[in-house]
Amino acid sequence: MNCSLEKTIAFHCAPALVGIKPANLISCDLKQHPKLEEEVCALNRSLNVRGLYFRIVCRMGGRVLMLVYRVQVLRKHLEDAQVLAFLKKAGYAGGDMEAMILQLQKRLSASREFPHETGVFLGYPVEDVEGFLRDGGKHCRLSGYWKVYVNEDQTRDLFKKFTLCRKTLYLLVSNGVSIVQLFQAA
Repeated sequence: MNCSLEKTIAFHCAPALVGIKPANLISCDLKQHPKLEEEVCALNRSLNVRGLYFRIVCRMGGRVLMLVYRVQVLRKHLEDAQVLAFLKKAGYAGGDMEAMILQLQKRLSASREFPHETGVFLGYPVEDVEGFLRDGGKHCRLSGYWKVYVNEDQTRDLFKKFTLCRKTLYLLVSNGVSIVQLFQAA
């Protein structure tokens, strides 16, 4: 496994890896990670049994977008009534998690503009995604892992947890512990 890819995943996806966020989305340069698809397959072979998934959802030139998620956490999140209502309003058919991810993949691949409902898949509060769409990313109360329009104190605390999680996982991976080692035993 490419240590560089594992560091990238640890840095950008730590909250999803540990299950305090339903998913993370990262962009990977294929020049920097020429064996990315093989490495993703290897991660899935080792960690799907633990409910951890790595999924290439879009290819754009020399880059790919990869969704990293805990299947149980994402499924539960997508079943939330407020999340489901928002996604239905955004044109998602609903149904099961897999169908919604496939629809997201199609939108990511086909759209000239980034489909901002992606934030809901990543665990951003519906109110914050709606605020971003309404205000075009302006007038937020806090900007961090996403732009926050409501519950800024609560979200500030959550951002601190995300940062601590990121620092911890990145340090472990940088010191030679693989993602598979970290999560196979978990």
